[in-house]
Amino acid sequence: MRIISGKYKGRRLIAPKKLPVRPTTDMAKEGLFNILNNRFYLNELKVLDLFSGTGNISFEFASRGTEEIVAVDSYSGCVQYISKIAKELDFPITSIKSDVFKFLERTPEKFNLIFADPPYGFEPDQFLNIVDLVFQNELLKEDGLLVIEHSDKTDLSQHSHFVENRKYGGSMFSFFNAVE
Repeated sequence: MRIISGKYKGRRLIAPKKLPVRPTTDMAKEGLFNILNNRFYLNELKVLDLFSGTGNISFEFASRGTEEIVAVDSYSGCVQYISKIAKELDFPITSIKSDVFKFLERTPEKFNLIFADPPYGFEPDQFLNIVDLVFQNELLKEDGLLVIEHSDKTDLSQHSHFVENRKYGGSMFSFFNAVE
């Protein structure tokens, strides 16, 4: 895993092999951050990284100057790894061990950007449940954005908050916002 831009551009991070993860590819991550750089000032965002795994996306945001990042994963090994790297690199990442769905039901916080990278094996209704919880619980700030990474074989475009999707190899990013 490599940080592709910002303060730690080019820095390679070696996650423990035993973690049950599938990190976002560099090509997909670069495409995503090109889109986000055109929409936001990354240093002004409060970011929620769901199913954070190795912290790949959280580390990229932190390297690019984002100062408030919450990373949520249910696997304690992932949470420990993210906490360790965040401390080593002085990244502003709060790593939380929690079931993502329970976290979305309970958190009182609001975010500018929520990124979710659930297991590709999820059923479409599980992906859409994430979208529903984010909007029902009003977890996005005004002009906030939800991005879900999923397989290109999954279609989430039927949701009323769906805006667009972008494909990078076998990965797809679906974008959602509060539609008036």
